[in-house]
Amino acid sequence: MKVSALEDRPVAEQTLPVRRRILADCERLDWRSSVLETEVPGLTLYRLTEPSAQFSSIYEPSVSLIIRGRKRVVVGAAVLDYDESNFLLTAIDLPTTVQILAASEAEPYYAALLRLDLECLRRMIVQHDVRAARPPRGEMAITVGAATTGLFDALARLIGLMDTPRDMPFLAMHIQQEILYRLLSGEQGGHLRRIALSGTQTNRVAKAISWLKQNYMAPLRVEQLAEIATMGVSTLHHHFRAMTAMSPLQYQKHLRLHHARELMLSEATDAATAAFRVGYESATQFNREYRRMFGAPPMRHIKSIQQLDLSAR
Repeated sequence: MKVSALEDRPVAEQTLPVRRRILADCERLDWRSSVLETEVPGLTLYRLTEPSAQFSSIYEPSVSLIIRGRKRVVVGAAVLDYDESNFLLTAIDLPTTVQILAASEAEPYYAALLRLDLECLRRMIVQHDVRAARPPRGEMAITVGAATTGLFDALARLIGLMDTPRDMPFLAMHIQQEILYRLLSGEQGGHLRRIALSGTQTNRVAKAISWLKQNYMAPLRVEQLAEIATMGVSTLHHHFRAMTAMSPLQYQKHLRLHHARELMLSEATDAATAAFRVGYESATQFNREYRRMFGAPPMRHIKSIQQLDLSAR
């Protein structure tokens, strides 16, 4: 299933002035790598000067805005293409495959990711009864929506706080609340509202996902997972796949392979050790599933990433 969000060009034209302001601010930052963890709580900025190969990433509850460029995110069988016209909203932790499609030395890819404070989100819904512009369509926990001038303007002010650190503790919180309000009251607000409020099927699946994220190394018993979600096994399977485009077993596999890759990259762990540390009992099975996901055997894949990183540096 492919979802393209690239047709809404008028939206990108409307936001061009504010995006130019953000680009000017981004270009004068100290970019020592393609990822910049800012001092603004929860805000990460990205800069790439060439399209990327596919790479795996676990999206946290967050909103992502492309300031310039184009990107593809694959979740299970769902493929989402989006650009400056759209934001990407993720309401739960999701393993994904990501690819930057448009970037160059002349026009680098710039994007921002803001992690969502779900507790703040719940308080806002309860205290202010913020209503979405329309009911949610489908159950997927990752979706795209129109990136409005209001959203980009709030992002510009958030990035601008890096120039005035003394204002950050007070103003960052209020600007982030404004962003939450704009998301909640916008076209995709129903997705956020459904995740945040307890008692819904979606919230129950989110509990199962949270347990899987913390216990991905343990053998998976779907019956136990259904008990955690207070749902029947078949009901859990149905809603889990609807939200994540994966079965619980596939979700666990994505988590294991992602963490194994991180172990091999960050701790120079060999493939067999990484496999056992993330819960695999068979190194052969790990190698087979790793190659199927990343397109190469573990150590060859890790060496290619390291060589690309060295070239980039």
